[in-house]
Amino acid sequence: MPIPVSSLPELVEALLAGPRPLPIVAAGDPVLRTPAAPYEGQLASGQLDRLVRTMRETMRAAPGVGLAAPQVGIPLRLAVLEDPAEVSDEVRAVRGRVPLPFRVLVNPVYEPVGDRSAAFFEGCLSVPGWQAVVVRHADVRLRGQDERGRELDEEVTGWPARIVQHETDHLNGTLYLDRAVPRSLSSAQAMAERWSQPTPAAAARALGFDLP
Repeated sequence: MPIPVSSLPELVEALLAGPRPLPIVAAGDPVLRTPAAPYEGQLASGQLDRLVRTMRETMRAAPGVGLAAPQVGIPLRLAVLEDPAEVSDEVRAVRGRVPLPFRVLVNPVYEPVGDRSAAFFEGCLSVPGWQAVVVRHADVRLRGQDERGRELDEEVTGWPARIVQHETDHLNGTLYLDRAVPRSLSSAQAMAERWSQPTPAAAARALGFDLP
C-alpha cells in the first residue's frame, strides 16, 4: 500500500534517526515495485539536504555508483549518482566509463537519443550477489531538476547514461533484472572467475545468448 505523501517527512526523519549507513532495501520489498511519488517540496530544505547527504554516504559505503530513494525505503523520485570510474584504459574505452561527479536527480526522466545501444553486465545494490547483461540506450536525454530545483535538460552518453537509466528505472518500480538477458544471469563468483572482460562477448558465447 503506498505511503501517504503527508507521512513522508515523518518517514524520512525516522530513517535519518537510525543507523548509518542506511540499510538498503532488497528485491521483494514492494517499495521497489511501486512508482515513486514526484518530489513536490514534501520535505523541508534542511531535511532534504540531510537525506541527500545520508544517501551519498550510503552509496559510497556500499559501494555503488547510484542510489535511488526507494532503495532506502523512501518512495520519492530522488536519486544520487557518483562514479569515480577507477577502471583500466581498455574498460574506459570500450564501455565509455568516464568519471561522473556527484550529482542529485529529482523527478528525472530520460528518452533515447539516436538508436545506438550498448550491452554490458550490470548489478544492483538491491539485488546483491548477482549480475546480468542489460541492453540499454547508449545516449539519452535527461530532464528533471537538481536538489535546488534547477532544471536539467542535457544529453548523457556512455556509462553515465547507463547509470541514469538504471536509477531512473528504480523510481518507476523497475529493476535491472526486468530488462536483463535471462541467460546471462551470473553470480558474483562467476563474474570474478569468468566474466571480468571489458565486454560480455565471452559470456554470450559460453552461456548461449545473443548480443545486439
